[in-house]
Amino acid sequence: LMVAAAIAVLTLMPLSSPQIGGIEQSDKIYHAIAFAALAFPVALLQPRWLVLAVPVFAAFGGIIEIVQPFVGRECSLTDWLADLVGVALGVVAGRATAVSMPVAWRLR
Repeated sequence: LMVAAAIAVLTLMPLSSPQIGGIEQSDKIYHAIAFAALAFPVALLQPRWLVLAVPVFAAFGGIIEIVQPFVGRECSLTDWLADLVGVALGVVAGRATAVSMPVAWRLR
């Protein structure tokens, strides 16, 4: 919930994000990283919740894009697609981490 709250605050603030080097669309990278951070712990710790969590995360990203014009930001389909890519990356990274962990750690 804290990651979701941070994402909501940061994406609804009327500030622009700094560009990463010379990358023109660096905000897409920020979106992907944020939503990967949102999906990763669920994929790692509660993979059964992913059936519900992934659609909720997708809807969360979409709602943020719909609300952004009301706070002086721009609604962007590509931002939402970056959110979805981030969710997918977070799920893959979380599951890969869980599978690669020693069995003894997983039993705790």
